[in-house]
Amino acid sequence: MAQPVVLLDHPAPHVARLRINRPDKRNAIDYDVRQGFIDHLQALLADGRTRALVFGGVEGVFSAGGDVPSMVGLSEAQARERMRHIHVLCRLVAQARIPVVSAMEGVTAGAAVGLALLGDRIVIGRNARVLFPFLKLGLAPDWGQLLTLPRRVGLPAAHRLLSDGRPVLGEEALRIGLADALAEDAEVMATAVRVASELALLPAEAFGRMKDRLHHPSASLEEELAREETDQAACLLGEDFLEGFDAFRRKRTADFIERPGARK
Repeated sequence: MAQPVVLLDHPAPHVARLRINRPDKRNAIDYDVRQGFIDHLQALLADGRTRALVFGGVEGVFSAGGDVPSMVGLSEAQARERMRHIHVLCRLVAQARIPVVSAMEGVTAGAAVGLALLGDRIVIGRNARVLFPFLKLGLAPDWGQLLTLPRRVGLPAAHRLLSDGRPVLGEEALRIGLADALAEDAEVMATAVRVASELALLPAEAFGRMKDRLHHPSASLEEELAREETDQAACLLGEDFLEGFDAFRRKRTADFIERPGARK
């Protein structure tokens, strides 16, 4: 029986990991990979048990990006349908209210960079390479990168990265803000799982509300204050705050999973 092109496992409590499993194609992302991600994400984001996600690839490579041969010879209708399918996955990742961590091992190119940028944290290997091949292929950047990349590295740096086609190595990625943590090459996935495990311990409701406001900035201070009022009122009435206050009062570490302070 053929192996699935997206592998799901749970490497730590409350953490789900999705890895691209096309080693013969350097984990290139095609329709089946996208659909595999979509199917798993829809289930994981609805199960109420998963508190953090990790994206990665098998055999020490995140992904060589989009499967280029599958893009050749499309009609306009097929090209648009391909993009709509990509955007289903983009929205699922971007709108996830739980932490999303990506493990940039080996090579991370094109579409895989876009996938990582839609999440919250990126861990990169010291000798890993990040590639932006779009213009070399005669294509505009996609997977939301003309929004997400400037948000991370700033507009001038984003323009340079997308235009010059030069690989970005681990230390530079960390320096310019493209990545959040640098790990030795053999430790990238373990580090990503550890980061996800730590984020999984945060109060889920407050994190989800914070993430939503960061990703969808208010147009004015008045709008932001109104959203803040709604969010904080919900949090103040929730069990996570009862647990946080009990932990504060008793000088212990809050447990936002079992929430013993909310049971009293």
